[in-house]
Amino acid sequence: MATDALRAQVAAKWQESFARLNHNEPGIVGLLNFTQAWNIARECIRPRGLDEPDSFTQYDKSTFQASFELLNKSRRLPILLESLLEDMRKRFPVIKEEVDRYTLEYERTSDTSFILNLVFRLLKWYKKWLPMQELGATLHSAFVLSFQTHLFSVLTPTFVRGFKDLCASTLPSTDPRTNVPAPNVEMWQAFEILGLLDRYENIIASVGYEHIEAHVVAACSGRWSNPMLGQLRKWMTDKVVPWMLLMYARNATTADDARAMLQNVGSRFDFHMAKTLCDLRTKEIFDIIIDYPDSSGALQDLKECLHRVDQRASLVHTLRKANQKRLLHPGADTRLILTQYVATIKCLRVVDPPGVLLFKVADPIRRYLRERPDTIRCIVSNLVGDDDSGDSLVDESEPIQPLQQYELDDYLDSNWEPEPVDAGPDFRANKPSDVISTLVSIYDSRDLFVKELQLLLAQRLLAIIDDDTEKVEKERRNVEILKIRFGEAALQICEVMLKDMTDSKRIDGHVQSQKASIVHPIILSKQFWPMLEATEIVMPGQFRTLQDEYAKEFTAFKPDKKLRWLPHLGTVHLVLHLEDRIVEVDVPPLEAAFIELFSQQDVWTMDELIAKVGSSVDGTAALKALLTWVDLGVLKEQAENTFRLLEVAESAADGAREWRTVTKSVIELPSAPSIQQQQAEQMRVYWKFIEGMLTNLGSLSLDRIQAMLKLAPGYDQTIEQLGIFMEAARLEELVVVRDGMWKLTPK
Repeated sequence: MATDALRAQVAAKWQESFARLNHNEPGIVGLLNFTQAWNIARECIRPRGLDEPDSFTQYDKSTFQASFELLNKSRRLPILLESLLEDMRKRFPVIKEEVDRYTLEYERTSDTSFILNLVFRLLKWYKKWLPMQELGATLHSAFVLSFQTHLFSVLTPTFVRGFKDLCASTLPSTDPRTNVPAPNVEMWQAFEILGLLDRYENIIASVGYEHIEAHVVAACSGRWSNPMLGQLRKWMTDKVVPWMLLMYARNATTADDARAMLQNVGSRFDFHMAKTLCDLRTKEIFDIIIDYPDSSGALQDLKECLHRVDQRASLVHTLRKANQKRLLHPGADTRLILTQYVATIKCLRVVDPPGVLLFKVADPIRRYLRERPDTIRCIVSNLVGDDDSGDSLVDESEPIQPLQQYELDDYLDSNWEPEPVDAGPDFRANKPSDVISTLVSIYDSRDLFVKELQLLLAQRLLAIIDDDTEKVEKERRNVEILKIRFGEAALQICEVMLKDMTDSKRIDGHVQSQKASIVHPIILSKQFWPMLEATEIVMPGQFRTLQDEYAKEFTAFKPDKKLRWLPHLGTVHLVLHLEDRIVEVDVPPLEAAFIELFSQQDVWTMDELIAKVGSSVDGTAALKALLTWVDLGVLKEQAENTFRLLEVAESAADGAREWRTVTKSVIELPSAPSIQQQQAEQMRVYWKFIEGMLTNLGSLSLDRIQAMLKLAPGYDQTIEQLGIFMEAARLEELVVVRDGMWKLTPK
């Protein structure tokens, strides 16, 4: 029973299919018509060779349409489509052979014309195999999808490379002297028809990006004086946008349509241009800072680019790395580091006014400068115009203003703004300060700078020769300017030093009126002048007599005061009368003392001379003083450390010279210990207090020692400075420490 039912069902289906194919025609007339229509349709859509005639030369249009309508009614179009796709698969090796041939020629010659010819060849195959539009959208879509699928499967990496080079060749050269290539509209249409635009959209975009990168580097490298972004955007409008129209706005019918189509991609290209310029300026940032202010244009570009591109972290990393490699090393002069630091401050204020970038970049520079012993001296020398380098840290256009201190945020300020999002936890958005305030803030206290100012002023005042009133007035003006920065109280000692210079002139005038003397001393108030390096020189002969006579007249004028001479400071004007010549020279006191001793005898050893003028004289200083006279031809070293007076010049050339020889020696500034040395000396004064405490009270903590030293007159050291001193005493085995308690080393 089941077999009969199955046979009946199959027979019914057969009859239904036959009736549909035969169209209820008598006999098999309908089936014959279907077969004819199938053959005509297969012939119409069959993939042909490029040299074969098209199907419309064999059949007219009505015959095509009738055949496809019959197949559609018979529900056989899907089968026809499958047949078409299978025929395409079988014929595609012919296209693959051409692809291989053209790409091989490109690989051999690197000539993009082979790739272009291949594209047009593929377009011919595409059009040759493309079914007629009258056959319907379904058949057309299936053909396009199948053709592109087979095509992309045979395209090699060589073709992709050649396609990229071909697209690049359509862009204008970065050399403005070359002509802009004429747009090849047919090529871009072929790309679109074959699906290459969608397939290789990223490659085409990369061509545009690389072209922008090449132009930015060629046009902007090392050119910092003027902003370049405006010129780059004009170049984009004139050169790149026409190329972009072919790629991204090829279907636009109006200018508004084209503008709308290019909006997103144009924004991406502009972003890439800004990123490339930002990367270039970031790479050049160290040299841009060196060239400031001539590099202001590059800084403006960098500021605008950073607003558009998030490259702030990269800028900080690059600049810190460059500083570490090129600036913060022992071979760099402190003055150079300070100059670059000041330039960094000014440049980063232009790029990032809130100061976040400066805060992150400056921290390593500030820490390194804080460790250099001559940083304070360099800053102060520049402040008072004593820097011979010619590069002033102080901008003369900046108004002189008091040093600014860090302040808490004032949230009632109408101009208050929150800290930037990339600010670190230690960042404080302070009001913009001048460069000097920033430099002084390297250290925790301004007192170091005030002491250095006092020390430098003392050296400069003591170096003034011949009562030079103009130089004294210059120093007075400097002090008045520094008062504005550091305050009146901080510069009181400097005022006293200047007053001493004026009083010295007045006192010397009185003494000279009572008894004329060739001695013109500067009389200092001991407690107000910095501690100068003392060398106990005993001036011999006439110098000692002149000092005693002057001191006697001074005591008569100032009975309550007594002069204590500092003979190692100052300058002596000498006229030496030798047998064959006269030598006139300005020398330091030690040189004068030595040559005075040679008036007593002609030959001296260096040790004998030192014993005569004072055993505290350093051997190096003594040798330098004697060699001064050797250079002038007055002395001769006849044996090691033994010198003889030359009454008669030895060489004939010397004898033929003028009888009077006037020589101006170079007088160095009076030396003075550094601030660190002064602090160490000051702490040694208080060692007796510390030793007495530890002797009487046993073990004491550092805080307790500091509290007790506060009671000592003149003590102003911080607990950190006390800790450093105690650690130095421990290294000298004067004290020991255990569990934070200090005691004297047991004897």
